Amino acid sequence: MRIFKSRAVRAITTAVAVGLIATGCSSERDEGGSKGGDKDTFVFAGAGDPGSLDPALASDGETFRVTSQAFEALLEHESGGSKLVGGLAEKWSSDPAGKVWTFNLRQGVKFHDGEAFNAAAVCANYDHWFNWKGTYQSSAVSYYWQTVMGGFAKNEDAEAPKPNYKSCTAKDDNTAVIEVNEPSANLPGGFSLQALAIHSPKAIKEYEKQDATAKGDAITYPKYSQEAGTVAGTGPYKITKWNKGNKEVSLTRFDGYWGDKAKVKNLVFRTISTEETRRQALQAGDIDGYDLVAPADVTTLEKEGYEVPTRDVFNIFYLGMSQSANPALKKPEVRQAITHAIDRENLVNTQLPEGGKVATQFMPDTVAGYSDKVKTYPFDTAKAKDLLKQAGEEKLTIDFCYPTEVTRPYMPAPQDMFELMKADLEKAGITIKPKAMKWAPDYLDATEAGSCALHMLGWTGDFNDGYNFIGTWFAGPDKQWGFKDQKVFDAVNAASKVTDPAARTAAYQKANEAIAEYVPGVPISSSPPAIAFAKNVNPPKVSPLTLENFAEVSFK
Repeated sequence: MRIFKSRAVRAITTAVAVGLIATGCSSERDEGGSKGGDKDTFVFAGAGDPGSLDPALASDGETFRVTSQAFEALLEHESGGSKLVGGLAEKWSSDPAGKVWTFNLRQGVKFHDGEAFNAAAVCANYDHWFNWKGTYQSSAVSYYWQTVMGGFAKNEDAEAPKPNYKSCTAKDDNTAVIEVNEPSANLPGGFSLQALAIHSPKAIKEYEKQDATAKGDAITYPKYSQEAGTVAGTGPYKITKWNKGNKEVSLTRFDGYWGDKAKVKNLVFRTISTEETRRQALQAGDIDGYDLVAPADVTTLEKEGYEVPTRDVFNIFYLGMSQSANPALKKPEVRQAITHAIDRENLVNTQLPEGGKVATQFMPDTVAGYSDKVKTYPFDTAKAKDLLKQAGEEKLTIDFCYPTEVTRPYMPAPQDMFELMKADLEKAGITIKPKAMKWAPDYLDATEAGSCALHMLGWTGDFNDGYNFIGTWFAGPDKQWGFKDQKVFDAVNAASKVTDPAARTAAYQKANEAIAEYVPGVPISSSPPAIAFAKNVNPPKVSPLTLENFAEVSFK
């Protein structure tokens, strides 16, 4: 997950009035905090604002943390794990070719607006996405649809992919059949994505009355996605308010939920952008939990009695190289030199939480397809200098972009990590020109456009398939990397078309070996991000996908 590949255009949300004020501002509510007895509101702090209340229009974890409490997909992941389990579909199957997917739907499910959930509702959603027009076809708006299902009924953007979605048929009230044109490694995992969660058909009719619009590189999202009242899913909570001034989204327990009811009546997600402020808010009792705990704070909080579980490793942090931004990066020796110059062991030991690992490839070792035969590039400053000399780049000067005002699960302290890598590269004789940029939209847009020669990014998996990692970057030309190497692309795509699990795993291993041989960038690390809860909270099971189910939360 998510967003790091999809910000082709700048996103703004001026469809409703926005008056942002300083982080950590007081709330209109007074039920929150960790003091007091019969609490009915759980307040959780994230690092960034959601972008939309319609997850189909989003691609980032902060949005999905909120929407996943209110919307459910056909398939879900087991609580606390990455194994696919039934969601709104109790059972699912495909034909041997992987082109026809049949879903036996859960019965007795209602949407928040009272509409009944059935196969017709499933098809209404998929057909709605397939028939998107205009700005909805922008990759910044419909990234996950395009990633999983390709293009649209009528592609209006020359860069839109060929449609892979073929049809959805309501075989009967409780059986939906979705057909695709070609088998895909993104299925069945894609059916579990929040971006493909199922909405009320009644709500969809309202969505279709509103357009997303674009002016230059700026997008204005439809009003319904920027304020509560229209969106309606089937989840244990329903969204009741988005107070952008207070940087809070409020949800209330859906008493008509088909499964176990949420244990706490009210749920509030509040944005607090810095790790230190989030920790202080928890210690002051202003919030009941927060995400992305600074590694240095874990032991302190645990000693004070807070719950600080860590998630399983399911991410990758990397140093990206955009060959189009600096011609020297087209030389393999230069890319290899940069890789040898970075002391990844030091980064892991000093910047990441316990359990962090040095990465040798662009997927964690918890994903099938990880190879122990990839070419490795150990830390060696002398070798880096020698490779630069061989390339005729002994006086290499290069831009190095890094983000501000953000922490990510794989990147807890961006500036500190940048400074360590900068120092390593300078020891190898490379002159670094630092470029600090605000995370969103400046940094994300610049990296996606390929204008940052060196940059730091990462990825948390959406589902447990190797293509969700290496296919994200290396299935074809991508401006972020700025290279065309058919051997790499063919290896990745070959794996994506294999339906036998064992054969697919072997194909991913070969793809990882081809990528490591080419050296498009430097895989740095995988790490288990920590999450913290107040002393009086029974936490949910923590998710390697960073998608906790807050309906599991209760107070002691």
